[in-house]
Amino acid sequence: MSEITPQQFMQRILGLVDRLEASVNDVHQSVDWDTVTAARWVSQGDAGWLRPLAVSQDMRLDDLLGVERQKALLEANTRQFVRGVPANNALLWGARGTGKSSLIRALLAEYADKGLRLIEIDKTDLLHLPALVREIEGRPWRFLLFCDDLAFEADDSAYKSLKTVLDGTVEAAPDNLLLYATSNRRHLLPEQRSDNLGASMVDGELHPGEAIEEKIALSDRFGLWVSFYPFTQEHYLLVVQHWLDQLAKEHHLEWEWSESLQKQALRWALSRGNRNGRCAYQFARSWVGSQLLEQQL
Repeated sequence: MSEITPQQFMQRILGLVDRLEASVNDVHQSVDWDTVTAARWVSQGDAGWLRPLAVSQDMRLDDLLGVERQKALLEANTRQFVRGVPANNALLWGARGTGKSSLIRALLAEYADKGLRLIEIDKTDLLHLPALVREIEGRPWRFLLFCDDLAFEADDSAYKSLKTVLDGTVEAAPDNLLLYATSNRRHLLPEQRSDNLGASMVDGELHPGEAIEEKIALSDRFGLWVSFYPFTQEHYLLVVQHWLDQLAKEHHLEWEWSESLQKQALRWALSRGNRNGRCAYQFARSWVGSQLLEQQL
């Protein structure tokens, strides 16, 4: 076999690079927002690309029970945004499994036909917002930038960068972009008892210490705070009955609420150490599934 010259070698390398670039361009085609309602930002170096998501739109606002105040607040803000009038970035914080992410999905289902679209993004990728903005700038749709489970540890310096992003990039972004984030922490950072040691009295007024001010400063960048709280037993059982009814209708299963079924639902929650909407839905799926399986035997 004859040896190749350096020039031939370079030509082969350049040809390989051209083929790789072509294949990347084929994979990372622009999202067709006419047919796609949600996408995820995938980071790539200092930029990234949008990957379409197949999102189920079966979650409705009526499926979220016991959170009427939260629904009203966020729906009003979203309605303002969709109609092109001023609206706020929103932070949904509180107990896990209480419907924070579900509410955002339900709003997407409610307003998708009015031009609302959703882009999921990791907290570590928020610094890529300028690149993301270029992807959606000038488009006619209204984009919710959704960051789920946003939280930082005490030694995580990334939260300082996020403050800059919220103050600069998002507020300066086109008016068709809004940030919705969920978190289990009100101020997105762990709060320690020692933080209060820096508090002081000035002219009879209590002034928080620098540690507290630093933590409040981040969540304060969100114009709308929506708080979620743990379910009471009554609230939990109400949600259990709702999902049992929904799933039973879907599978044409006859059922009725009983004391025995209530005890099963409570034991299910006790075994998980939590009463919330996610737990209620999981119990309903388990119970309906077991009933359908019995019918097949």
